[in-house]
Amino acid sequence: MGLTGILRRTVAGGALVGGATLGYALWEAQQFTLRHVSVPLLPPGRPPLRALHLSDLHLTPTQAGKIAWVRRLADLQPDLVINTGDNLAHADSVPVLLDALGDLLDVPGVFVFGSNDYYSPILRSPLRYLLPDTGKRYLDQPKLPWGDLQKGFVAAGWQDLTNTYGELSIAGTTFAFAGVDDPHLSYDDLTLVAGPARTDVDVRLAVAHAPYLRVLDQFAHDGYDAIIAGHTHGGQVCLPGVGALTTNCDLDRRRAKGLHRHPASSRPGDPGSAWLHVSAGLGTNPYTPIRLACRPEVTLITLTARPA
Repeated sequence: MGLTGILRRTVAGGALVGGATLGYALWEAQQFTLRHVSVPLLPPGRPPLRALHLSDLHLTPTQAGKIAWVRRLADLQPDLVINTGDNLAHADSVPVLLDALGDLLDVPGVFVFGSNDYYSPILRSPLRYLLPDTGKRYLDQPKLPWGDLQKGFVAAGWQDLTNTYGELSIAGTTFAFAGVDDPHLSYDDLTLVAGPARTDVDVRLAVAHAPYLRVLDQFAHDGYDAIIAGHTHGGQVCLPGVGALTTNCDLDRRRAKGLHRHPASSRPGDPGSAWLHVSAGLGTNPYTPIRLACRPEVTLITLTARPA
């Protein structure tokens, strides 16, 4: 076989592998997964509570499979719902989302918004996410009806944690919350929620869409027991032995999803540290509907008692 033949076969083989990988990535983006983690946050002797962490649905009205899957989440009967934003990907998604959440809206809940609650997604090269962040944000895009979504959540009883505090009592356990608006858009105003976390409650939780270090550092320093975030999509495209290629923020790639500590080297009980849960989210930008080695997810976080 001549050189030309070898090159042709190499190119054909590469195209075949690339096509197969793309097909798998499109399939995996529809493999919605329920994750389970357990965090010891409750007072000693307290029975467990379950918090459902929703993030990055990026919903459009035509995503029938995702809508049906979300509708079944109410069957889990969680005690608390934490929504960390990027719910929308289309101007007509609000009533569809509220209908899909269904009975979950009757559960005590808190929420913050992300950039894709405020602005419509656009077509961008996926390679852009692998480059250093220039700080450019596409704020000239059509706005999404985030105000209607906010009204729907608040009318259902969920608490809006946009640069403010919240409080809930669930099954005899008291929670104090602090939240910020989307750090990816620099909408967060930490001055409004800075200061020591309350000591007159059982659990202190901080909530943000994007886990930027300035936000994590502040909440950990202030004494919050755990920080709940999304935004990263878990890297969305991961490689075996490497993991996430990017987090789309300044969080390290090793903590692109799942339960960790912040700072990363800290241990439970260390002053100025907290648990950190980052959701890989349930959706994608509709223009890049792929995932690789990083299935779309919702997490059921079981809060257990701390050791006596």
